[in-house]
Parts: sequence; C-alpha cells; structure tokens
Amino acid sequence: MDLYQRLGIKRGASEAEIKKAYRSLAKQLHPDRNTDNPKAAERFAQVTQAYDLLSDTDKRARYDRSEIDEEGNPKMPFGGGFAGGSGPRAGSAGGGFQGFPEGSDSGQTADLSDLFEGLFGGAQHGGRGGGFGRRSAPPQKGADIAYRLKVPFVDAAALKPQRVTLASGRTIDLKLPNGVEDGSKIRLAGQGQEGPGGKGDAIVSIEIASHPFYTREGSSIRLTLPVTLTEAVLGAKVKVPTPDGPVMLSVPRGSSSGKVLRLKNRGFTDKAGVRGDQLVTLAVDLPEEDNALQTFAAGWDGGGNPRASLGV
Repeated sequence: MDLYQRLGIKRGASEAEIKKAYRSLAKQLHPDRNTDNPKAAERFAQVTQAYDLLSDTDKRARYDRSEIDEEGNPKMPFGGGFAGGSGPRAGSAGGGFQGFPEGSDSGQTADLSDLFEGLFGGAQHGGRGGGFGRRSAPPQKGADIAYRLKVPFVDAAALKPQRVTLASGRTIDLKLPNGVEDGSKIRLAGQGQEGPGGKGDAIVSIEIASHPFYTREGSSIRLTLPVTLTEAVLGAKVKVPTPDGPVMLSVPRGSSSGKVLRLKNRGFTDKAGVRGDQLVTLAVDLPEEDNALQTFAAGWDGGGNPRASLGV
C-alpha cells in the first residue's frame, strides 16, 4: 500500500485530516494495547512511517512527484541501475534499453560511453566500475520513525527517565537530556525501520505537560504558597512541594504577601548541567469569618499606610 492507503486517506487530504487519521490508527495499533498481536506492532510502524513522511511538506511533495519511495529513499533513475553490472543481465527479460540491441557475454556489447558523455556532461575518465564515472552511493539506511512523548512537568524538572514502547514492541527507559524543553527532540540510533544500509533512527519529540501550580521561567520554576496570618506575622517552618518531593521552608517573621523566597537547585537543569531554583511567592490567606481576628483588627492601630510608596 502507498502512504495514503496506509492511513486510509485520499491523496489530496489536508494536514488536519492526515493528523486525525494517524492519531486514530495509532491508538488502535499501539503495542501497549496489542501485546498479544505482533502484527499490530508492524502495522503501527507502517502508519507511523506514513505520517512521518506525509506530515513533512517537503517530503510529501517529493513523494507525490515519485522522487522518493514509501521508505523515504530516493527512487533510482530509469527504474534501475546501470553501473557495476547491477542491471538486468544480457539476454534476460527486460535487458538493455528499448531501441538498442541486447548485449551478450562475448564482448560484443555496444559502447554507449559517448551517449552518456553527451547526456551528462562527460564522464570522469580512468574511473573503475563503469556507470557515469561517479562512485555509487552507499546503501540507504532505513527510514526514521517519529514518536511523541508527553512528559509530566515534575519529571522534566527532575530529569526522571521515561518509559517508552517502540513500534518494534521493545520497551526502553529514556533518559531526558539537560536543557530539555517543550519541543526537544531525542534521537535513538538504530531504532527505526530496517534498510539496505542498516536501521534508521527513532526521533522522540518531547511535550512537557502543564502543571496545576508550578510555572516555568527559563531554568527556574515559580510557586505561590498560601500561609496563615500567624505564620506570616510570627514566622514559621512550613512544608513546600518541589519536583523532588516536599521540603521545609523557613518563613521569616513579619512576611507580607508577595514576598519571594528561594529554594536552591529545585528547578530545571540547563544545557550546561546547572540546575535552576524554585521561587516561592508567599500569599497570606485570611479566613472569611473569624470573630477573634476581626475584634483584634478593629482595636489595632498599627500598620501605618502601606500605600505611601504609591503617592496615595
């Protein structure tokens, strides 16, 4: 089947239709859901390969023009090779060019070197192996297989290994690199499609999931931490979540909402291997109905004017 047939779409399909078809098939055929069906893994690899080529605008155009095959390899000109005896043998079915006599093994083969020189601008003399005077290209490696991996925010910050099931059915623990970001790509050598020159690679695109209370700023992460009025006024040690697990944080006496405290080496690791910090912004949380607090506030004449710096 050609690439469009593999995905069950027409040649004129839009990018959205290609993506929709791939997602539907990938869910059905993923090896994790078909552990007892080895053919599903093979089919999964085929649709992934089809999506990898058709989702690339340049590769899709080349495929539609029949310049590359379903594996992404260039197609041979004239439908076959000339040099080094790789074409059909003389006297066999389909041998020779149409309009030229078939050769024989008795040394009577027609000399076409002048024709080749005229067509291709001259051959390099003195080379061995015939053909057009150029060395034959090395065998093509198999096609790469594209994967998408959604990584939890805290796992990306702590660089926790991620378990990935490949199209072959093999499961590996993927090590996240320093400086990992949303959209980072990780290449797994030799985990792609088989080819004449060896296996291609697996290309894993990373998507870092959002988090309900962490946000990222470069290599640092931010967290807003609610504290009670008592903890803010008198100071306290409070438990704070981090990507590596909870830690104790000292809240200084007399802390106001908006005060930022720093936890060293609790953020993301940059490409140089230096880990950022976790910035904790305090937010004093007041109860809506607390008679004792209201009575205290009504009789308290302290505090001054906290808006004086704003000129009001």
